[in-house]
Amino acid sequence: MAYETILFEKDGEVAIIKFNRPKALNAINPAVLAELNDALEKIEKDKAIRVLVLTGEGEKAFVAGADISVMVNFSPLEAYTFSRQGQDLLFKLEALPIPVIACVNGFALGGGTEIAMACDFIYASENAKFGQPEINLGIIPGFGGTQRLARLVGKAMAKELCMSGLMISAQEAKEIGLVNKVFPPDKLWEETMKTAKLLASKGKVSIRAVKHCIDRGLDVDLKSGCFLEADAFGLCMASPDGKEGLSAFLEKRKPVFKGELS
Repeated sequence: MAYETILFEKDGEVAIIKFNRPKALNAINPAVLAELNDALEKIEKDKAIRVLVLTGEGEKAFVAGADISVMVNFSPLEAYTFSRQGQDLLFKLEALPIPVIACVNGFALGGGTEIAMACDFIYASENAKFGQPEINLGIIPGFGGTQRLARLVGKAMAKELCMSGLMISAQEAKEIGLVNKVFPPDKLWEETMKTAKLLASKGKVSIRAVKHCIDRGLDVDLKSGCFLEADAFGLCMASPDGKEGLSAFLEKRKPVFKGELS
């Protein structure tokens, strides 16, 4: 598939997807969803990719929301289908066995915040803005915003943001636990890629295990979550990377992780 609304490239073991509709502030339409889905399928099949970074082309926006000019003509069934397509796509993004970093360089509103929340964590520019402004249009978030936001920042804060439709700064987003780190605009990409390369140097099996245990563990009670962790711990110990890491420590050298997920 030739992409028109996203850019897909690789920097070593790091895949980079840029939303590429800068004149529309990278707003989401059905074409964006289809192309992002195709790119994720390529990433799933490419064993050389160890980390994914999502960002927006241009300086103004990560993703400024859904394309209202498309949505305005939706029938109820079309709106439901669009919502489910977006939700399914973000579940696919969330389920990738590799780390996914949202590099938010400007407006991340509506669907932009929803996409960022489906990543493993968010790095943001000091100029970034977050919010779920759908209430101002007489609608609500449709790509999982009410659900992920409440899980990330708590029920009361999620209700306030979704009910008011207000935008918050990157620093405010960090204070409520939505964003991990905030950087000056000219340092954001450098710092994001520094972390991406660090994560790419780790073992695939252990990275996947951490992601699985934390994501799935939040859906169960503490004891069940610890059983998940014990199972994953045992699998990591049996993996080539586990053996390499332990041996490298005893031999006082840097480990070289080459293990695969299958």
